[in-house]
Amino acid sequence: MTSPSDSRPPSPSRSAHPLAFWGAALTLASGIGLLMSGLGYRAGWWDLRTAFTLLQWSAIGVAVSGLVSLGGVIAARLTRRPGAAVALLGLVVSLGVLGIPASQLSRARHAPPIHDITTDTENPPAFVAVLPLRATAPNPAVYGGPAIAAQQRAAYPDIVPRILGVPPSRVFPRALAIARTMGWAIVANDSTAGRIEATATTFWFGFKDDIVVRLTPDSSGSGTRVDVRSVSRVGGSDIGTNARRIREYLRRLTQA
Repeated sequence: MTSPSDSRPPSPSRSAHPLAFWGAALTLASGIGLLMSGLGYRAGWWDLRTAFTLLQWSAIGVAVSGLVSLGGVIAARLTRRPGAAVALLGLVVSLGVLGIPASQLSRARHAPPIHDITTDTENPPAFVAVLPLRATAPNPAVYGGPAIAAQQRAAYPDIVPRILGVPPSRVFPRALAIARTMGWAIVANDSTAGRIEATATTFWFGFKDDIVVRLTPDSSGSGTRVDVRSVSRVGGSDIGTNARRIREYLRRLTQA
């Protein structure tokens, strides 16, 4: 004779659904791959092509991990097994991580394939002290001419000289101080010539972009015309980085 408890169907397993942890693990691995793609290039562990390949495959991995995590949420709910919270966390994190390469791709699609941006396309500020640092750079320091200027004007019509109502001798200390607050490494500064040369390093990949600031008397003779040029050492397109840098610098200088 069996007791009532013996006739019950066996209780379902309470172990977490494997999809939940697979999605979370893939999200973690892909996120590390995305981070290391740039940091590894910056540290000199691999070249730029390898870095971009790792970036591409990591981005695909993040997208797949999001789908797996979504499947884990659904499967855990349908089977009433634990793991839905872990899967949901993996889904949220994967979407957040995926936003990094997605934003870069969006910028690349909307930015012109140029890497030399200047407020003066007719007579761009010239590099002097920075030239030895660019000796082995793939991108030249010589301005590309009318073709580059036309693409810049179409994409960034707001990148123009800034006129300040004080003489260059008063603007120069502010201009130099702001360059430093933006984290630029000052290569040279000449108050007599009204020229500042510096190098900016991007956070993720550590790309080197060189900047020159030129201060000259404006047409009235009592004010200052500020011209800025920012040029990447590598890459055909800067995905808008140099234009954003110039905008931010001029904004700070105007408000100082």
